[in-house]
Amino acid sequence: MKFLLHPTYCPDIITAAVAVQKDICWEVWDNYQKQTYRNRCYICTDQGRHMLSIPIKHAGGAEGRQLYRDVRPDNQYPWQRLHWRSLETAYRSSPFFEFFEEDFAPLFHRKFDFLLDFNFQTIETITQCLDQDNKTEQTTHFQKETDSMIDARFLVNAKAQPPSPQSTYTQVFQDKHGFVSGLSVLDLIFNEGNSALDYLQNINLNFSHA
Repeated sequence: MKFLLHPTYCPDIITAAVAVQKDICWEVWDNYQKQTYRNRCYICTDQGRHMLSIPIKHAGGAEGRQLYRDVRPDNQYPWQRLHWRSLETAYRSSPFFEFFEEDFAPLFHRKFDFLLDFNFQTIETITQCLDQDNKTEQTTHFQKETDSMIDARFLVNAKAQPPSPQSTYTQVFQDKHGFVSGLSVLDLIFNEGNSALDYLQNINLNFSHA
């Protein structure tokens, strides 16, 4: 059975593991919500867990709502340049940053009109770096509940604890902060390189929600 997922900004490791291990369908007809991975991801810097947040233009209707697919990043703010600088600072000394640098740098130098398009581009780039087929199936309408797929949309909640325990892997600042979980899959890729796929394939996804 397919898993239903939200396309997020450089997805967290658990979401990436679902995308690697399962047949998936991307939810593209939901309303945009704050406090989610739709416009944020977490990396690890010398200061610890650090959030990269994409500023968005709020242009909802009378109820202040707008579809996720209609959300635009606020490109008047240089968020792409700042995010790339943060990634360089955090991972320049990691074993595989230079190997993947040319794959990810263009994401932060090309302007995107819609947040959803940008997120799908980050997912496609990550998929290519993991040497996996890009999964592109999308919903055609919104369903609050679904019996035809396993609903993993709860993974978009950035405030929730990861539903599956993570095995440790070597991180750049592990000697300073210990192992930091709940990060973007970028942290895994830059630190583990080709071993990142094996790590994702071996995460136990038998969490209670699914």
